[in-house]
Amino acid sequence: MKKLQITGKDNSYPRVAVCSLIMLLSQVMSLYAQSESSNWPVLKTYDQEHIQKIAMPVGGIGTGTVSLTGRGSLEDWEIMNRPSKGFNPTLENRGPVKQKGPFFAIYMEDGEGKKQTRLLEGPPDPGHFEGPWGATSNHHGLPRFSNASFKTAYPFGQVFLSDEHLPVDVVVGAFNPLIPGNIDDSSIPMVVLNYTVKNTTDKEITVSLGGTIQNFIGYDGQRGEAKDNVNVYREDEGIKGIHYTTNGVDPDSEQWGTMSFVSLNEGQTTYRTAWEKMESRWDKKRLDYWDDFSEDGVLEKRENDAANAPLGSMAIKTTLQAGEEKDFRFLISWHFPNRQTWDKPGFQKYIKATVGNYYTTKYTDSWDVITQTLPRLEELEDKTKMFVNALIESDIPTEIKESSLFNLAHLRTQLAFRIESGHFLGWEGLFNNHGSCFGSCTHVWNYEQTTAFLFGELAKTMRDVEYGYATDDDGLMSFRAYLPLDSAQVWGKAAADGQMGSIMQFYREWQLSGDDEFLKQHWPMVKKSLEFCWIPGGWDANKDGVMEGSQHNTMDVEYFGPNPQMGFWYLGALKASAEIASYLGEKEFASTCNVLFENGSEWMDQHLFNGEYYEQDIQPPMTADNVAPALMEITTGKDAIDLTSPDFQLGKGVLVDQLIGQMFAHVVGLGYLGKEENIKQTLESIMKYNYVEEMSSHANFHRSYALGDESALVMAAYPGERPEKPFPYFTEVMTGFEYTAAIGMLQEGQVENGLKCIRNIRERYDGKKRSPFNEAEAGHHYARSMIAWAGVLASAKFHYSAVDRSMAFTSTPGTYFWSNGYSWGTCEVKNGEALLSVLSGKLVLDSFSLEGTGTKDLGGRSIQSSETVTIKL
Repeated sequence: MKKLQITGKDNSYPRVAVCSLIMLLSQVMSLYAQSESSNWPVLKTYDQEHIQKIAMPVGGIGTGTVSLTGRGSLEDWEIMNRPSKGFNPTLENRGPVKQKGPFFAIYMEDGEGKKQTRLLEGPPDPGHFEGPWGATSNHHGLPRFSNASFKTAYPFGQVFLSDEHLPVDVVVGAFNPLIPGNIDDSSIPMVVLNYTVKNTTDKEITVSLGGTIQNFIGYDGQRGEAKDNVNVYREDEGIKGIHYTTNGVDPDSEQWGTMSFVSLNEGQTTYRTAWEKMESRWDKKRLDYWDDFSEDGVLEKRENDAANAPLGSMAIKTTLQAGEEKDFRFLISWHFPNRQTWDKPGFQKYIKATVGNYYTTKYTDSWDVITQTLPRLEELEDKTKMFVNALIESDIPTEIKESSLFNLAHLRTQLAFRIESGHFLGWEGLFNNHGSCFGSCTHVWNYEQTTAFLFGELAKTMRDVEYGYATDDDGLMSFRAYLPLDSAQVWGKAAADGQMGSIMQFYREWQLSGDDEFLKQHWPMVKKSLEFCWIPGGWDANKDGVMEGSQHNTMDVEYFGPNPQMGFWYLGALKASAEIASYLGEKEFASTCNVLFENGSEWMDQHLFNGEYYEQDIQPPMTADNVAPALMEITTGKDAIDLTSPDFQLGKGVLVDQLIGQMFAHVVGLGYLGKEENIKQTLESIMKYNYVEEMSSHANFHRSYALGDESALVMAAYPGERPEKPFPYFTEVMTGFEYTAAIGMLQEGQVENGLKCIRNIRERYDGKKRSPFNEAEAGHHYARSMIAWAGVLASAKFHYSAVDRSMAFTSTPGTYFWSNGYSWGTCEVKNGEALLSVLSGKLVLDSFSLEGTGTKDLGGRSIQSSETVTIKL
């Protein structure tokens, strides 16, 4: 493998105010040395002008997270089962002007007795300077480093701090293990913090690093109350730290649990389990702490004043020789077992139950998280680095690596969770204090490709929810699944794209796993969910392979009449079902699906393709008699549809994701659903009509996710006739839909256009205007954006089937990362041969193909972890 360029491809560094070129060069070399010593992968560097919005979620799958900001602070403490953007536990203060949450600081003393103390953070966001009482940012008044930059390759984040007036440079690093195919090791409720401190002088200095975290158990930032919480200092088997518990919080509440803050460092360790008593409304506790720490870097104990939310602090004091560099490592863990059902205003308000957290079944409390993980931490870190390096060192375009890897962060936020049974569920997105749109909404989650190709068993549990709980005996799948799971069908409403997309996802999960037991267990309900299309008044009641009628979909409206978005989902579901039925020997059903597919595909090409793209043929239902009641339920009430002339249709518009079903079909190897030339032309038309070079020239009447001089693909364009009231989002920009079109372009060889669209997305999430780890739609960390992983598949032209034990790649020379949800590695292609490496897991292959070169019969060749085989075609 080639060497990773630790400094990033742009070789950029923070802007510093210097008096001479010599000083600038010395700072640059210092940062380079720190980067090399950290040995963490770097894909992208953000200079000081592009760090203020960065908030990288650190935590395991389904556990919640704490975010490392671009300036080095720990914010957004979202660990108690609910989102809590902006929550920096400061329970004894009032108002944002007094934001003084968890922090780390460094004490420095040189040989001449000069003492300095700094917050281990870079400059605060100027956008928070103004407020009715002054600045509002966290710890706004404390001294800090003057220069900061951020380097990252998720899940690794590093903040580089320097200051010409200080004798040290510091790298603040944070990560959490992330290993494809290994769900438990990627689901650890922990933040690993690493502070690399380098003495930049020619003399010995003394340093002390101190961290403070409040015991806020019982309050999640919005709900609950901290009461009679207790901090205890513990030393067990070389682990030194503070264990946070409570004597007063209700053990059945969602906010009940434990936290731990541990030091893994040598040196003089001092601590406080409480701060000074607050004797008046003028809070002097922080002054006392700062004075104490700044005196000698040693913490004097304070009497516990029986505060409900006591502060806990630890400091590690040591010396650094001239030019010496040391790592200081801390761990923060948590354990909150009482997750409850979906809890958004207006949703599931009459069903309350505790569904639990799967991750908490693995540990007794937060201290147990530390003791179980620590012996394996180095191994977990190395495997995480192996995964990230394998991806970012591959010859996949940089913007694709960035979009796929950084959107992977969504999987680890409060967006998604595993209930005690192990089932994986998720919101559509996250608002600041509650989830956005509950129920693992099928018409959103059917876009994302990240879970299936990195954690296949998790994806299978989502299909188990859909077919084991959410689908009724008539084949109607509730496109939002209630909790507990025995209530999953309560929603009782069907979505055409969600239901068809779930069939394609089921086919994908079977192909990637090769699990025939999984297939046979759920196939009867999968089959019924397809047959639901054919009920009287259904989406294809006349069984001609074309979707008609009332088609609820991800635009949150009903389309009436044939359209490409639903049509291609349906064609993909038919083709997938035909493949499954044939495999199982159900020849008649397979034949039915194939006939409908052929009829529907031909009809769409003849009647919906207008020479440039596919459009909708609006067919008003006229009366409710020809629409199934289960589909009309969502069109009644205050938003009742005019059945003679329905609003909110696509009509003759160019829909940005009209080929989502086709894109998915290519991902799972089902081939073309329509004429190849029509598919290619449609993608060219999307680029022609939907692409806006500068959004300042575009009129948008809804939410704005792109503005000013930013470039984007808009949801729909109307080169001709436009309905008076099109579907509500038609003027918007949303990244998941942009990725759909862009990845389709990559699949069809329109590489320049595809990369341009993806590059535009990532330029909008540049750290200055938006966080690179938070592509939003209806809420933060929106699930649909995780479709970005399909860009990796399209670039490598990667296809894998555990059913027929085949694997395929592009024949273009290069090294490509691959993952099938259970194993992963790299494939180097050169001169008609491939060097296939399995870095984790194992493969059994009957055939291996390079596109346009040929196929090699491998006869059931088994390839084990850490093994590389040469395949000559």
